[in-house]
Amino acid sequence: MLHSIKEGHENEFLRRFEEVWRNSKSQNLQGVCWLHGISVISGKICIALKSYEGSVGDRMAQMNGGKLSLADVLRYGIELAKEIQLLHQIGLLVLNLKPNNFLLDERDHVVLGDFGIPYLLLGIPWRDPQVAVRLGSLNYMAPEQWQPGVRGPISYETDSWGFACSIIEMLTGTPPWFGRSPEEIHHSVVVRQEKPRVPCGLPPAVEEVLKGCFENDFRNRPLMSDILQAFERLQKAVNSDGSWSNQGSNLNVNKPHCSGYTTWFLSKDRLQIGDTVHSRKDISTCKPVSLVVKEGVVVGLEKDGERDAFVLVQIPNMHNQLKLNAVTIERVTFGFASGHWVQLIKANEQHASLGILHYIHRDGTAGAGFLGLDTLWRGHYSELRVVEPFSVGQFVRLKADIATPLFEWPHKRGGSWASGRISRVLPNGCLEIKFPGRLVLGDNEHAPFLASPEEVERVSFDTCPGLSEKYELAEDFHWAVRPLAIAFGVFTATKIGTFVGRNVVGGLRYRCRRNRKRMADAGNQEGQSNPAWLPPKVASIIFKEGTTIASSR
Repeated sequence: MLHSIKEGHENEFLRRFEEVWRNSKSQNLQGVCWLHGISVISGKICIALKSYEGSVGDRMAQMNGGKLSLADVLRYGIELAKEIQLLHQIGLLVLNLKPNNFLLDERDHVVLGDFGIPYLLLGIPWRDPQVAVRLGSLNYMAPEQWQPGVRGPISYETDSWGFACSIIEMLTGTPPWFGRSPEEIHHSVVVRQEKPRVPCGLPPAVEEVLKGCFENDFRNRPLMSDILQAFERLQKAVNSDGSWSNQGSNLNVNKPHCSGYTTWFLSKDRLQIGDTVHSRKDISTCKPVSLVVKEGVVVGLEKDGERDAFVLVQIPNMHNQLKLNAVTIERVTFGFASGHWVQLIKANEQHASLGILHYIHRDGTAGAGFLGLDTLWRGHYSELRVVEPFSVGQFVRLKADIATPLFEWPHKRGGSWASGRISRVLPNGCLEIKFPGRLVLGDNEHAPFLASPEEVERVSFDTCPGLSEKYELAEDFHWAVRPLAIAFGVFTATKIGTFVGRNVVGGLRYRCRRNRKRMADAGNQEGQSNPAWLPPKVASIIFKEGTTIASSR
């Protein structure tokens, strides 16, 4: 039984549920809890499901230490991954993966007890506004699940986070973030971008795939097919006592040559002969990471095991072909590539029109993330155009015509908007902004501001028209600029004052000495013209004529 849905929205939920019902019937989803029906009782929606004796969580409670063996974890994990993958194929996200929702049948096979109810409730409000709308269970939620319209969108890789949290709980007996309040979990996962701790002593293949599931950017996480492949490979190498052999326990996950990308990201789009390609750019700075290939065509592929290791690229107006590492280039279709900043040609009032392209298929269908959309926008490339990207490290400020921004934005002294540095670009184009010009201490030190890409503009010293504007931007670079400028000003004023003071005092002393000398010279001249007035002793000393003067009197 669900919480009471706001009046007028019941039909929307029933429509979504009916669609899931039809799809599950057609796909014959054996590993998903059987649906018997749905009804509305006293204004609340009730869903009838097949009853099961217990769950993986119940079995863990009966085990010593509350944890399962590695062999059981792999067996359950493989069954779960297959079932989740089937739900993904019909466009459904589970969003509520946890051991208590993994039901067990009479043959000890795992069955998904939640077929995606949080996804069906997406965007549907509760009747009681005090009831918090959460897309899943807090300890197992990915960062984008907390605010899908702001930090999203949610995608298939969102379930990879919840799956990995469940595997860790099966292995350790303790759920991630155990004992923390909802506010503390949110602060750890969303604000501080912390990740659940993967236990030590696991086979490298399991450890690598679990760590990959906890990437903050869901585009860098493995898909359920990648997880399934890693678990199936390892299951053959695990013995009944929990030990494993080296064969199959290592996963070929090499460090990619491109900054910001993981192997999971790079494996989602395989190149084919005839694809147009160009050099891949850094996911955050949008700068080329290797030899710049503006445009070329793939004419050959060299395999390294299951992956494309190198490709032969024909560059226009070049006789020889280039042999390049496959991860250093990316496919370009109709002028679009994954990661491009795009804008909807026809604006939509319900969400932002500026966002990031997530995929473009060879037939022209595309998917993009836009601020305000909980899920990926899906459409045709003809509805989009490529725009100048925002990248980490750029300074931005609110546009002059923005009086009330979508998110909080700090002011400077005098009331003008402050300029901040982009610290992170979210998958939907939402910008995380930090303001190094503000000195912030305490818990808010790590909390960045958010900004809509449509409300900000890039700012640099080149765009500042005058010296005063350039200085204001320099203040925004670091909070210490203004104190240093004040200290330098005081020091300079002191130095100048001391220099001027010395010159003034020196001038006065010089004039005083000169005046005294003039007065002395004038006195000497007057004494020589009329020497009788001098005292006899002085006259006798100066002129040595004291006797003559005395006798003349």
